[in-house]
Amino acid sequence: MDRRSFLGTMTAATLLTRRFGWAADTHKIDKIGLQLYTVRSEIAKDFEGSLAKVASIGYKEVELAGFKMKDGKISYFDRSPQEMRAALDRHGLSAPSTHVDYTSLSEQNFPKVIEASKIIGNQYIVNPWIDDEVRKQPDGFKRAAATFNRAGKASKEAGMQFAYHNHWFEYIPVNGKLPYDILLEESDPNLVKMEMDLCWTMLGGQDPVKYFDQYPGRFPLVHVKDLTSIPPITAGGKQDFGDSMKEMTEVGSGVIDWKRIFAQSDKAGIKHYFVEHDNPKSPFESIKTSYQYLAQLRF
Repeated sequence: MDRRSFLGTMTAATLLTRRFGWAADTHKIDKIGLQLYTVRSEIAKDFEGSLAKVASIGYKEVELAGFKMKDGKISYFDRSPQEMRAALDRHGLSAPSTHVDYTSLSEQNFPKVIEASKIIGNQYIVNPWIDDEVRKQPDGFKRAAATFNRAGKASKEAGMQFAYHNHWFEYIPVNGKLPYDILLEESDPNLVKMEMDLCWTMLGGQDPVKYFDQYPGRFPLVHVKDLTSIPPITAGGKQDFGDSMKEMTEVGSGVIDWKRIFAQSDKAGIKHYFVEHDNPKSPFESIKTSYQYLAQLRF
């Protein structure tokens, strides 16, 4: 092939790549994170040893679970913010994000959440569950969005970002509309970001990429866990919470097309990928399998 023919072939290939989105898989996840809820049973037995094992697998960052607020004092897995921060430092881990309950978002409680998050070094404060009594109200999700806006404003003023993590109920229509859409529309995109649980979104019969297209830059955090299958009843958003967990498996061991989803990471605004499994048979084996898959994944 002469130079002119070679250049012509390369130009055609470039045009096809741009036209159809064909490109070499060159992107990878730089920092694979772990939602500590996955290893909660092990942490209850051996806190320090569990963090050591998490770090030895290769995880550099974690998302905190185990949040409690009692008598105005905050703890994570029964450790104070100072104790938790010291433990993370000992094991070379950072916690860019933490999960907090809905009641902690009140005007009285949230300043204490912010104070604790500063000690930990959190960049994101995430609510993972809207209380049932709120959701049952006719305008419950609009009320929740208003609460998120207020928490988001306070977080922003403190140099942090507020976000919301979904489960399945956000994809069951209320008066013909998905609650997840209500939350996105009613909350300020600068004050409230989303931590999309990709697995729960698909169990709810929705396509994460559709949301990335519709709300670019709104999803700085994602939860990553796989599914052995997506049953039709689940895709309709009606499967029981416990039954749904039976479909969960380690990342790369199921049917979710991770390359397709993560190829849209820049558009989505994803900065942190947290491995999670709600009910693993062997927590440390589970997080190791998921880590190894994601470490070699290119998209």
